[in-house]
Amino acid sequence: MAKLAIVFGIALALLAVIGYVATGGVSLTALIPAAFGILLVVLGRVARDESKRRPAMHAAVLVALIGFAGTASGILNTFRLLSGVPVARPGAAVAQAIMALLTGAFVVLGVRSFLEARRSRRTAA
Repeated sequence: MAKLAIVFGIALALLAVIGYVATGGVSLTALIPAAFGILLVVLGRVARDESKRRPAMHAAVLVALIGFAGTASGILNTFRLLSGVPVARPGAAVAQAIMALLTGAFVVLGVRSFLEARRSRRTAA
């Protein structure tokens, strides 16, 4: 799961760079996914230490959950955009939707991992 946090973190950082370049370097808010990505990469690196894995991965899933909550509206706006309804900032809507999908997927995978770990501990006990 630590490697997955790093991969998702890098994906979020790439999304930020692409979004920033796509806006011509004008919109600093396009870099918000990079902040979440950097946090995920750092927490993924911390989680490589067995003694710190559990709290680091819980923190990583919390970071992803916050990221999802802040960008979930982008999914709805992207659907509006695709159906021909104009939205205020189409590029931002798409970037938010992508971030929501990435962070949402990480949350789901993280929760599944936590549940599997709990089952494994119960079986071992």
